[in-house]
Amino acid sequence: MRLSVEFTIEPFVEGSPGPHVSAGIDAVRVVGAEVEVGPFGTTATGEAQVIVDAVSRLIRAATDAGAERISLQLTVVE
Repeated sequence: MRLSVEFTIEPFVEGSPGPHVSAGIDAVRVVGAEVEVGPFGTTATGEAQVIVDAVSRLIRAATDAGAERISLQLTVVE
């Protein structure tokens, strides 16, 4: 099964995302998820276990770097 997770890490300032946003995105990339960074959020897609691992790493890395809020939406990809 493949999953997709869309996430936003706050505070976020367009054009200047901050270290907490970069840390979260980097943590997702490290596990091998397909990552697409958009203007208002980031989407990662991959096998279920990869995305579960990515979300766990994302939360730890972003909060350790100063994130105040992380919004997530998880979708099963057909």
